[in-house]
Order: sequence, then structure tokens, then C-alpha cells
Amino acid sequence: MLRVLAVDDEKPALEELLYLLRSDARVRSAEGATDATEALRRIGRALDAGPDGEDGIDVVFLDIHMAGLTGLDVAKLLAGFARPPLIVFVTAHEGFAVQAFDLKAVDYVLKPVRRERLAEAVRRVRDLVVSAREPRQPEPVGPAGPGAAATVVPSTPPNVEQIPVELGGVTRFVPIDDIAYVEAQGDYARLHTKDGSHLVRIPLSTLEERWASRGFVRIHRSHLVALGRIDELRLDAGTTTVRVGDAELAVSRRHARQLRDLLMRHAGG
Repeated sequence: MLRVLAVDDEKPALEELLYLLRSDARVRSAEGATDATEALRRIGRALDAGPDGEDGIDVVFLDIHMAGLTGLDVAKLLAGFARPPLIVFVTAHEGFAVQAFDLKAVDYVLKPVRRERLAEAVRRVRDLVVSAREPRQPEPVGPAGPGAAATVVPSTPPNVEQIPVELGGVTRFVPIDDIAYVEAQGDYARLHTKDGSHLVRIPLSTLEERWASRGFVRIHRSHLVALGRIDELRLDAGTTTVRVGDAELAVSRRHARQLRDLLMRHAGG
């Protein structure tokens, strides 16, 4: 069962969160802190005592906007420890999701907190805690002995980079490698994959900067495209377009030459 610390500088919000956490059968204890300083003091005591100590903490449910140190500041400090508690951010603001998951947060729950959404966050934390406590299983051996082929159950690759997408109070994790192109929609961006599209509250310019090393290129003020997903480049009467799956996207004149050069280098190597 989980040992939880909840941190929020708004007392009514903290009391509601603690009530919901204590109502979950998977939570052994849930204590509260009203500021980052108090939270860090308790976490430090828990780390000194060790994971099996009386003051142990498995997970911190952490607000972002607080007086003094923010929740993101706390998470950055905890990242310097060898075995910090897991972190779930609980916030009224959607715009910090990417930063939160860059800091290895387990989940990102939006306020007002719904019981079923919080229960999903608790489930994710519990699965990670149980997995960390279980001893490593031996390599499977096939029916004909050690020399025979073994049956291995595939698992999700641990280093797949993902972007969190919030929809209806549920956070999904979309692998960046599944994204074919991104479309600007004001302060938002729509991520297009073969399975559909997802809206995130991140400007296209921000994604362009973050994903340049992953092969995403700007082809228009409205579109960012994964270079490896371009199936066709078309030149027609001075107009340049690319085909990405079933979509045909315009390429602006200022990006056309650079895109052609990149595609030629990509095809050549």
C-alpha cells in the first residue's frame, strides 16, 4: 500500500485531495503539506529513514503554483536524489505538462480533481511501486532446455519519448515517433498520427525547437513535419507540396529549398 504526501498551499484544495486519497484502498497513509519548504523537510526525513522507514514516502501529489518554490522547483530538487519518491502533479493549469513529464512525473492531474481520474493516477503509481519492489524474474527457458528458443513477452521500450495529451480528464501518452506532422492552431498544436489527432496547449514554435533533433522540420508557418514521414515532394507551377500519408501539405517558398536539400540528404544517407 502507498504512503503519500500531498502538497498544496490552498488548504481547501489540500483537504479535498487528502480526503480522496484516504478513501482509496490502495493508499496506506496520506499526509499533507501546505508549502514547498515543509514538503521538502518531510521528504528529506523520509529519504534519511530509507524506503522501509517509518516516515517513508512512495509518492508526492504536488501542486505547481505555490507561494515561494513552485511544484516544478521541488521536482527539480528531488531529481538530484538517488531514490526520490514518485511525483504526480495536481494543478489547474494545462500548460506545464511537457515540463512536468520532462521531470519524470508519473501523471498530470487537472483540477478540479475527479475521483475516477485520481484513482487512475494512484493505479499508475501503485504499478510502478510494486514493479520496483518485485525481484527480477529469471530468463525464461524453452521446453527443450537452455539451448532452445525461449518465449519472451515483449514490453514497452523504456526509452521511448512521449508527449502527454489530456482529453476529458484522462492523460494519454503519445510516442513522438508516432507523430507524422503537427498543425498550428493558435496557442495550441494538433498532433497528427496514423490513429488520429491530439490537441496540446503548446505553440508550434516550441515544438519546432524541442523536436529539431528528432527530425521534425518547419515547412510552413502552420506545419511541422517529421522528415522521415514525407512520402512525396511535388513541384507544380512554382508551388511546392508534400504528401504525408493521406495529407497534402503546402510548403512555403522560404522553406522549400531547405526542405529539398534535407530530403536529398535524408534519402542519401
